[in-house]
Amino acid sequence: MKCEGSDPGPESTLRAGPTGSRRPEPLLIVLSGPSGVGKDALLSRMRELGRPLHYVVTATTRPRRAGETNGVDYHFISPDEFQKTVDEGGFLEWAVVYGNCYGVPKEEITVALAKGEDTIVKVDVQGAGAIKGILPEAVFIFLMHPSEEELERRLRSRLSEPPADLKLRLKTAEEETKSLPLFDYAVTNYEGRIDDAVSKIDAIVTAEKCRVKPRVVKL
Repeated sequence: MKCEGSDPGPESTLRAGPTGSRRPEPLLIVLSGPSGVGKDALLSRMRELGRPLHYVVTATTRPRRAGETNGVDYHFISPDEFQKTVDEGGFLEWAVVYGNCYGVPKEEITVALAKGEDTIVKVDVQGAGAIKGILPEAVFIFLMHPSEEELERRLRSRLSEPPADLKLRLKTAEEETKSLPLFDYAVTNYEGRIDDAVSKIDAIVTAEKCRVKPRVVKL
């Protein structure tokens, strides 16, 4: 995804490419939203369509669900491994969510950005807030559900939530939606229209590449 234009001048933070052309700084995209809204499905579809992004894989201590692949959906690790990484400062941010630990590998992001790769990471709303405080120049996208009824249907269809947990997730989703002002963009993920959500992400990336004052993420 490129944005062609005139020479931005010496004060621009755009990098010079190998042939002397200008290319924008790599983006760090933080994708967040309530549990069950379809973040994993969206990222999976983006990979399938070959979107040119580096997809950061989050580490977690939660059990692997049916159909999930270690190293693709998550790095499924033990609590001891997770704590060792925390102690070594290996996570950009980490949190306990619904009784399980989730962490964003710092080195993976650093290496991808250093290569000039646009990078996307999926986190919960709490994690997005933490990253906002560390890297405010990242692009923050909130993936929304069309309605509370639709979100409940999606959570029930996973067949992985005990009734008490389902109620908690729905209540948490209601609270998380109040964090919308933290984000730069909101994208609604309608049932059966995931390609529409992908197109909106594409548009956001294109718009960001056309910024007069590019975002520069420094780790």
